[in-house]
Amino acid sequence: MKTELGTVELGDVDHKTLVDWLGRMMLIRNFEETSERLTARGKIPGGMHPSIGQEAVAVGVVAALEKGDVVAGTHRGDHLALAWGLPANGVMAELFGKATGVVGGSGGSMHLADVPAGFYGSNGIVGAGVGLALGGALAAKLRNTPTIAVGFIGDGGLNTGRTWESVNMAAAWNLPLVVVCENNLYAVETPISSVMGGGDARKRAEGFGMESVSVDGQNVVEIFLTMKEARQRAVSGGGPTFIEARTYRFEGHGASDREIDPELLDGLEVGRPTYRTDEEVTDWRSSKDPIDLLATALVAKGVITKDDVSRMSSEAEAAVQRAVEFAESSDWPTG
Repeated sequence: MKTELGTVELGDVDHKTLVDWLGRMMLIRNFEETSERLTARGKIPGGMHPSIGQEAVAVGVVAALEKGDVVAGTHRGDHLALAWGLPANGVMAELFGKATGVVGGSGGSMHLADVPAGFYGSNGIVGAGVGLALGGALAAKLRNTPTIAVGFIGDGGLNTGRTWESVNMAAAWNLPLVVVCENNLYAVETPISSVMGGGDARKRAEGFGMESVSVDGQNVVEIFLTMKEARQRAVSGGGPTFIEARTYRFEGHGASDREIDPELLDGLEVGRPTYRTDEEVTDWRSSKDPIDLLATALVAKGVITKDDVSRMSSEAEAAVQRAVEFAESSDWPTG
């Protein structure tokens, strides 16, 4: 389903499912906004990389997957972990470095994982998620199971050799791999338009003979339908797919990527990164927010009311506050 950037059409997706997606995106948004503030105050050691504004990509992709599929993410992985179903309490505790975290407090934000459940996790090596997923795709083919592997990269990963080495192998061996590029336009502070030769990520993937498509990363329905099609292609023997999700991070590259006046922290106010204009950020926030777009579409169709939207937002906030309390009251690792 192709739509203009900044709009969402509900299509044939079950309405209850759409409401669940909205709630999940709200949880992710509140979780990361809260985590970012806690990082600035020194509560979360090691920092974190917020995906505020990119929630629809993770939720839409995961919604299209089935039992046995595996996923590997990037350093910006909190949204993917929560979309996958890792508990907010356990993820927050991991960010705090507590023993009750999803990996026992030893990994932090960049190393969230639940390997037995198929979530190969986030990691700090640019482009490595595709290589990890490649292994999962090869295993699926060797075992002859109807499953796939998904590897996430950011637009910065488009310029690393390991990404395309993995793509080449997946194409040559016809593996059930789907590469999802969250193109948020900036590799840290560098505009991707200034460093990507050819200017089109899809053409690079097409050069390896794989199916390639670009979608609106703010439209959770379009992402879901595209991912569902890619999955069906992969399990049917049609080979790998490259999906470029055009999205935007509303905040900085990392929690430290901002100008903060320490006197403002108690008021939870933060400064803006300086490499993007206020006009650009405001435009994306005001007209292309994936949560607002889905909520508006659901209200317009009479699926939910504005009061329902407010209630769901409050429920997400309450769930995150419980996660913070859980993390704060948890013990430190002893090993």
